Amino acid sequence: MSKDLIKEAEYALREEFEKIDEIRDYNQEKVLNAFVENKVAPEHFYTVSGYGHDDLGREVLDRVFADVFKAEKAIARVHFASGTHTLACCLFGNLRPGDKLISAVGTPYDTMLEVIGTAGDDETKADSLIAHGVIYDEVPLKNGNEVDLQALENKIDNTVTMVLIQRSKGYSTRKSLTVEEIGRICEIVKRKNPDCICFVDNCYGEFVQKIEPLEVGADLIAGSLIKNPGGGIVEAGGYIAGKEKLVNHAANRLTAPGIGAEGGAMFNQHRLIFQGLFMAPSVVADAVKGAVLASKIFEDIGFDSYPKYNDERSDIIQNIIFNDPDALEHFCRTIQSLSPVNGYVTPIPEYVPGYEDKIIMAGGTFIEGSTIELSADGPMRPPYVAYMQGGLNYSHVKIAISKIIDRYLKCAL
Repeated sequence: MSKDLIKEAEYALREEFEKIDEIRDYNQEKVLNAFVENKVAPEHFYTVSGYGHDDLGREVLDRVFADVFKAEKAIARVHFASGTHTLACCLFGNLRPGDKLISAVGTPYDTMLEVIGTAGDDETKADSLIAHGVIYDEVPLKNGNEVDLQALENKIDNTVTMVLIQRSKGYSTRKSLTVEEIGRICEIVKRKNPDCICFVDNCYGEFVQKIEPLEVGADLIAGSLIKNPGGGIVEAGGYIAGKEKLVNHAANRLTAPGIGAEGGAMFNQHRLIFQGLFMAPSVVADAVKGAVLASKIFEDIGFDSYPKYNDERSDIIQNIIFNDPDALEHFCRTIQSLSPVNGYVTPIPEYVPGYEDKIIMAGGTFIEGSTIELSADGPMRPPYVAYMQGGLNYSHVKIAISKIIDRYLKCAL
């Protein structure tokens, strides 16, 4: 029965899939052009040891990332432990005691709260931005779902140093921001304070649209290489792109002042990062197709799922709202059982560093924690939402959805 449902859904989704293919082809050509223009060659796949000085491959890799994201400068490094670490380098590198940081999209993602200093234990808070003298404020969401542009405009003045714009929804049910919406935020900020830094957390959003935030007024973006831009094969790391001065400040926090982006051995990871970036537009397109299919199918069988299948997408994440903790756990366990790695493992809710609530995570992935691979997770708090993301290929997502629906229908009978 599930195969019939999927076949019907795919027929109804023909136009949506054609739009995704068009975006994929546009972004693939953009990435290809960056490789060709920077004369990427086999010698750029080799690395140097020790301090990592005079690494030609790393320099070319940075230029390719800069061209793809339309930046003055970019760095792509294996040394970033996570997306949160990458973002933290941007924040600590560009904010000084007495500077003011404002979140434009309400409360940020859970792990960022400990970086900022509004959550965590006393030891963690002692190392936060607030403990270092940074002033923090945020603009609450309008109706709990949308960016309040008027309230943002009212908060921006010449005392605001940086505005944090989180593109993806994180563990919330708000809308993810399209690049065009990010552009409107940047326009408001720059009109009120031209010197204010517009910093975009670009995680989960790369290559979902034809343009990226730096093209609509953002000054700085950052993301994880085990999400979209790593194409599912990069083993670790993150990237930062934007205005040269801001990227340099962030690089100084990753390494040290005086070293910045000029040091750090890359441990023979160049080829994987080059190749992952080249594969990313196609992998992201398949993940988006999987999310659109999931949205359509779960809506058809009576679940509240967001975004809707015909909504404009800005990230790879699909919300499925269960309003029941057992249903959330069952969904994540089913995803785990259909994973190529650790499919025999049963995930259970547990406390994870950086999160206030217990989290259940299904991720039988080749790269630990990779969320461009098919995975699902969610905090054990109302309304008990599963955040499904990724899929290295559309076929895997379709198989998983088919099995989930079969099990659901069997239980419903």
